[in-house]
This record gives sequence, C-alpha cells and structure tokens, in this order.
Amino acid sequence: MRIDDDAGRFRAWAAFSPQSRIRARVWSWASADRIDASFIEGRLEAAIRRRYPHGIAIGDGAAVRLVNAEADGLPGLVVDRYADVLVIQVLSAGAERWRGAIVEALVRQTGCRAIHERSDAEVRTLEGLEPRTGALHGPPVAEIVVVEAAGGVPCRYVVDVAHGHKTGFYLDQAANRARIGALAAGGEMLNCFCYTGGFSIAAAMQGAARVVSVDSSADALAIARRNAALNGLSGPLEWLEDDVFRSLRNLRDAAARFDVIVLDPPKFAPTAQSVERAARAYKDINLVAFALLKPGGVLATFSCSGAIERALFQSIVAGAAEDAGVEVEIVDRLGAGPDHPVVLAFPEGDYLKGLLLRRRA
Repeated sequence: MRIDDDAGRFRAWAAFSPQSRIRARVWSWASADRIDASFIEGRLEAAIRRRYPHGIAIGDGAAVRLVNAEADGLPGLVVDRYADVLVIQVLSAGAERWRGAIVEALVRQTGCRAIHERSDAEVRTLEGLEPRTGALHGPPVAEIVVVEAAGGVPCRYVVDVAHGHKTGFYLDQAANRARIGALAAGGEMLNCFCYTGGFSIAAAMQGAARVVSVDSSADALAIARRNAALNGLSGPLEWLEDDVFRSLRNLRDAAARFDVIVLDPPKFAPTAQSVERAARAYKDINLVAFALLKPGGVLATFSCSGAIERALFQSIVAGAAEDAGVEVEIVDRLGAGPDHPVVLAFPEGDYLKGLLLRRRA
C-alpha cells in the first residue's frame, strides 16, 4: 500500500496488516519503487552481497545470517544459512505475500541444497498468520553440522533446524562465543542457560580447564553432549540439567567460584508489560553470579529482550553488583555480530545487549 501524509504527498510503500498492532511496515521510502518479485530479488541480492561481497561459497560449512528483516529492507523476513541449508522465518504479512518469490530468489542466488521454514514464532500469530514449518525446497532436513571459528580453532556444532530455538542456533552470539571462550583459557567457566553448549564448546576448544554448563532442557543438553563428542571433548565439560536459578544458588551455597561466568538467558521480557518482572529476574541471576565470580574474574551477561533497553539493563546489573558488595568495571559492551546489522531507522533491531564485566580484586 502507498502511504501519504495529510497533504497527499508520498511517504512510503508499506505492507498492510489489519490484524497486527503494527498496521503498516515500510518496505521502501522511494516513490519510484514497485514492490514486486524483481524488488524482492534485488533486496535479497543486496543482503547476501553485504555478507559475501565476493560471492557465497555454499559448501564451506559456515553459519551466518543472510537476511536480518528490517535491517535488510525486508520486514519480517529472517534467513539463516547453515552450511548448504537455509532456514527462513516469514513473520509478517508482507513477507508472507512474497513467500514464493523469496524462496525462488534464494535458490537462484545461493545454490542451497534445501530451504526449511521455521515460521513458528509467536510474533507470527500477532500478524493473524498460522504457524508454518517444513521443507520449502529440496529434501527435508532435520539437522545440519556447521563450523564456527573460535580464536582460529574450528568448532563444530549440530544444529536442530526442525525443532531448535529460533532457527536452530544462536548465530548472533558467534563473535561473543569466540571472545569469551578465549578468556576462559586455563580457567574454570560457568555457562548458564547453555542451550546446546555454544559458549561451552568454544571455551573448551580454547583451553578452558573446566566448564560447568547448566540448562533446564534435556533435549538441548543431549545435543550439547553430541557437540562435545563431535569436537573430541570430554574431560573439561560438565553438564547439569536443572533450573538455572536453583543451580546458581546451589553453587553459591557450595562455595563454588569461577574465573568466567556466562549468563545468556531466554527472553525474560517479550513485551513492555513484562519489563518489571524481567528486571527482577535479571537482577537475581546477576546478583548470585557476582557471588560466584572470583576476584579478577569476568562475567559476560546478556539480555535478548527488546523491551529492555541498554541503559536499563546496565542499571539492573549495576544494582546487582552493589547488592552483592563487589566492585565491577566494564570491559566492553557486547551485541550481535556484523551479520545482524542494525539501521538507524529501526533501533528495535538492536535487541541483543551484553556487558563484559571484570570483578576488581
């Protein structure tokens, strides 16, 4: 649909969704554009070129986000590449309208073996769309093995594209996995909400002496153990199936201490209405983590809740440090990798917020 201002002047081309609280999502600000299959192909080509300026080598086992929705001018469309398989999420009415053109263009431009759909996120129902999953191109794919470099060391991960979180893996944490894993070399690390062990494997592969990983999902931990075996790891890795809040307290009561702690919880605040409850949860886990952190140790703490702004998250963590009675310095502020770009016109895309903190001795 065309959007005009009150004087009848053109403002944008947008996709209209009568059942969504976001009634119109802008696809182009240029009046000369026409939203058609050619437009879609051009946007996809530009997104892929940003990641692969010299052309995509589909057989190298890499994992990367190819299309990051609004940041690539395709609202509601996410495309993640896992080796020679693409996993897509079609999460808006506009992207749904062009589903066929999107799939055809991705096949032409990437030469992928298969495309699997994971349009089962809750946001899709807010658009009045039914969840959809399954093969869109090529043979059905349930799992795929990808390779991610951590400090120059290749780490192999099993990705459950059919049933895993999001599209199967947390690609936005790739650079953080490598960096934080290196900080654990020779030391002991605690990885909370570890999912399939991304941070844990990266740390063990870079020389961590011991890595304790906690998650409440037996299915996720089963894949984590497979990832350990895939990388030839055994001794330094310990897996705990437990509620993280309970495990943190148990470790504190047992006087456990760690050189590196990772807190990468799920989305505590999916909406603005849940911010207050989420703030209490973030403070809780950070408060106990500071008690578990050795003097001179490093805490990497994250929030992926879009409703929790960076300033608020830092304030919550600062309150936890104050209540824990520890002095903490900010080593760095963390976020998603460069394959998850954020454009100034859509600051909501800056959803992953992280702090790399050091407890002063």
